[in-house]
Amino acid sequence: MNIGLGLPVDDPAHLLTWARRADASPFRTLGLLDRLVYDNPEPLVTLAALAGATSRIRVQTEVLIAPLHNTALLAKQTATLDRLSGGRFTLGIGVGGREDDCLAAGIDLHRRGRRLDEQLTLLRRAWSGEPYGEGVGPIGPAPTTPGGPEVLFGGFAPAALDRVGRFGDGFLGAALPPTFMSNLFRDAETAWQKHGRPGRPRLVAQANVVLGPDSTVDQARRNLRDYYAFSGHVAYMEAGLLTTPPQIREAADAYFGIGADEVMLYCWASDADQIDRLADALF
Repeated sequence: MNIGLGLPVDDPAHLLTWARRADASPFRTLGLLDRLVYDNPEPLVTLAALAGATSRIRVQTEVLIAPLHNTALLAKQTATLDRLSGGRFTLGIGVGGREDDCLAAGIDLHRRGRRLDEQLTLLRRAWSGEPYGEGVGPIGPAPTTPGGPEVLFGGFAPAALDRVGRFGDGFLGAALPPTFMSNLFRDAETAWQKHGRPGRPRLVAQANVVLGPDSTVDQARRNLRDYYAFSGHVAYMEAGLLTTPPQIREAADAYFGIGADEVMLYCWASDADQIDRLADALF
């Protein structure tokens, strides 16, 4: 039973403690979200530090908004992180949707999907050791993982699901109950087959959780409301926050029941004792 933890972003100073405690726990992966115009730590820099502070647990972007990044530099950063972590890095990737992030990065909000498609071609080329482009040699270092780190696509649109089959290793579905997530999982499998890929895609589900005293739960609700304020769906997201061991166990079992290979429990409060509470609830 593979279960990971999504790291809180409200206090980066706590993240090394989270990583070390999680590394000694049964959890498989640490995930970290990406925003630009928001008070969160930059994910690739942070995951590099966490990889250096751990020896077993995997590290994952959840998800990196690739169109905001310079593609050549992103190829080098991700290959370096895969190399430094000994192949423990998963690149969760998506297009994002916040206009302010795009404005700050100087990219066209309406071209971000096409930009991501172009980026994936170049990333795969760089990770394989081929010349990056005309008149440009290879970009190193070579990643530990042959062909580059594992790539999971996040998103809800048909184009996001199609990218799983075209470019990816799997799909990462966030913040939907199992009954709705099942449809996305099946769509990802269909895209995989459509593009003639062998085997099956890796399927990962994410649920928002918090365990602890009322003060911890209240902090998580505040952080969740602040993060999703842009979306107009704050009430829906808050209603989906799982706050008791039975709720979390039931959700995890349901996700595994629809074919999830891993369930990421995204934590919204910086209290690191959540790690032990969640482990006690699930293992």
